[in-house]
Parts: sequence; structure tokens; C-alpha cells
Amino acid sequence: MKRIAKVRRHTTETKIDLALNLDGRGKADVETGIPFFDHMLSLLAKHSLCDLKLRCKGDIEIDFHHTVEDCGIALGQAFAQALGDKRGIKRYGWSRVPMDEARVEATLDFGGRPVLVYEGERLLKVGGAVIGRTASRRFTPQLVEEFLRAFANSAGMNLHIVIQAGRDPHHMIEGVFKSLAKALDIACQRDPRVQGVPSTKGTLGR
Repeated sequence: MKRIAKVRRHTTETKIDLALNLDGRGKADVETGIPFFDHMLSLLAKHSLCDLKLRCKGDIEIDFHHTVEDCGIALGQAFAQALGDKRGIKRYGWSRVPMDEARVEATLDFGGRPVLVYEGERLLKVGGAVIGRTASRRFTPQLVEEFLRAFANSAGMNLHIVIQAGRDPHHMIEGVFKSLAKALDIACQRDPRVQGVPSTKGTLGR
């Protein structure tokens, strides 16, 4: 059975069309109007081995917040849709990824109880930093938490992210997306030993 999803989310702030294939090869075709964010979402697809196509037209002339948060919402909805009743999946995923001087750990559970625990003090200390060449295309570190919270809530996922080391905000953020990707890959994998839903309750609903 194919684990695919399509999400169309159009509001007065953003218009998002998204297609996801959990059993892909890591192909990404992403356009959000925010180059650095496009890069991070492409990394997420590449290292989780999901195929992701995403188009977002948002009010980035005002701020990047709506685009980043709403893409997190849509991506979470897509994962929830593609996983369905979650029969046969491993459910839990974890990864620790180095990115030059940075090191980030991600652990997650598709148990249907959305929680974000974000220990990003190192990144928050450089909260005034911006990434990007021009003023209209700069990505601030605070947006990372907004994306993660929206993604976790919409996916019904318990997500813990810990930035364990780092100095460069680009490296730390890249570590966040890569560790999240590897944890997603593990959690979404089918395990032939798992019979039915991986829960003693018999359900992993919201």
C-alpha cells in the first residue's frame, strides 16, 4: 500500500500545495520564497528518504513567520495522512547528527500525543543572527522552533530536539533538520515483526 499524501492549505496568509511520498528516494522540489528554508526542507527530504514537492506563496514581504509555520502545519498533516492508522511502523525514531562543530539530537514518537521539547539555548543565544545575503531573504533562528512546533502538532508527534553543541547558527539549524530527518526515517519504517498498531492500547490516534 502506497503511503502518499496531498495537502492543499490556502489561507489569507499563505497558499500551500504539498505532495509527500514516505517511501521515496529523498527527492525534493521545494519553493517557498525563502531560499534558506527551501534548502532545509530539501535536506529533510533527502535524509528521511521521503519525496517532497511543496509550493508555498506566502506574505513574506511582511514576515517569514506565516510561511515557515504554515509549511510546518501542512507537512505535519501530510505525514499524518500518509501514515494512516500507523500499522506496522516502528513508531519511535532517534538520531544524533554532527554538522561541523554543531551536534544535534532528535528523538520522536508518532504516538498521537503532540509535544515539542526544544532545547535550543545555543541557537537562541545567537537569536539576533540572520542567515541570507539580502535583507528581504534572511532567516532568523527563532523560526526553527516555530516550524518544529507546527510540524509536531499537526503530525501528532512527540518531538524532542536538543542542540548539544555549536557556534555557527547555519550549522546548528542544518543539524536540526538532518537529525529530524534521520529520526523520521527510522520511525516511519515498516517492521515485519510489528503486528497491527505498535501500541498496547490498539490505537495511535490523536
